[in-house]
Amino acid sequence: MITNGDCNYNEDYKYIKENLEQINYRISRAAAKAGRKPEDITLVAVTKTVDPRRIKYALECGVKDAGENWAQELCQKYNILGDACRWHMIGHLQRNKVRHIIDKVKLIHSVDSTELAFEINRRATEKNIVMPVLVQVNVSGEDTKFGINGENLKELLISISPLKNIKVKGLMTIAPFEENPENTRWVFDRLRNLSIDICKENIDNIDMDFLSMGMSNDFEVAIEEGSNIVRIGSAVFGRRQY
Repeated sequence: MITNGDCNYNEDYKYIKENLEQINYRISRAAAKAGRKPEDITLVAVTKTVDPRRIKYALECGVKDAGENWAQELCQKYNILGDACRWHMIGHLQRNKVRHIIDKVKLIHSVDSTELAFEINRRATEKNIVMPVLVQVNVSGEDTKFGINGENLKELLISISPLKNIKVKGLMTIAPFEENPENTRWVFDRLRNLSIDICKENIDNIDMDFLSMGMSNDFEVAIEEGSNIVRIGSAVFGRRQY
């Protein structure tokens, strides 16, 4: 806990608290604009390179979900914080890392191949759990981004659907960074429409409950276009320190 005698801790806590208050206000405003309820939007605080002390401050300020990009860093922070929050694996996941995080995360956002899905299913079977996952779609077509292209999405989902210890719960994407977030709206619109198209297919074991899209610079536009999971890092914790 924070004590009045520790000015540095108090300043850090205040900074995160104020950021979260502003973010929650912006989420509520965007949800209202789209005719949705703010409580239907999950804020995942992206904790990449953030030390556990500052993550604790965010949890004390009401954050319930934390997202990590790297399996090793997730495991390190899990060893300190445990189940104090719901952990999400939001970054590219290598197959040889699945076994390390399979019993620690509540949702994997970044499934982009049959091979990865089969490995998650294998490791989940060993733990006797069913792992919820999202399929990452590279809507923008950027070479620097992971994810399957939209044209191959249905084929991937059909190949995953027979797996008993994995459950597809929706889609995820990462939009290009734009100074004007309006320029990313088409990406979020495209993912929402892909989700609608998949729903119409009625594929066994495939649900489209979640759209994970929107980050610090564009989450309001993403919410307006249907996102119900936003992944926000720098707007909570400040610029990352590498």
